[in-house]
Amino acid sequence: MAQYLMSVLHDSDSLAPPEEMAAIDVFNEQLQADGHWVFAAGLASPGSATVVDARDGDPVFTDGLYLESKEHIVGFWIVEAPHLDVALKLAAGGSKACNRRVELRPILGE
Repeated sequence: MAQYLMSVLHDSDSLAPPEEMAAIDVFNEQLQADGHWVFAAGLASPGSATVVDARDGDPVFTDGLYLESKEHIVGFWIVEAPHLDVALKLAAGGSKACNRRVELRPILGE
């Protein structure tokens, strides 16, 4: 089975309200029951990010996101699916559960 990254996109640092968290829990339990679950996590606010660039020798550390944007990644799932059509259905379910847009990308080498 191929693995996919489902990134949850949002334009706020606020946490999901309790009803969305409950829907996410149900979605996570279904992913596990159906054998699609690999890993999932929420992320700290973008203000906690640090960009590290060591391409030219000594590393340079810069506070904040690598790219200024209205939306940012607030969480993600890594799932397994036999093909893209299944992964798209999983991403649609994740989007509905968390009430946010979800970007789906295949993980290379799988």
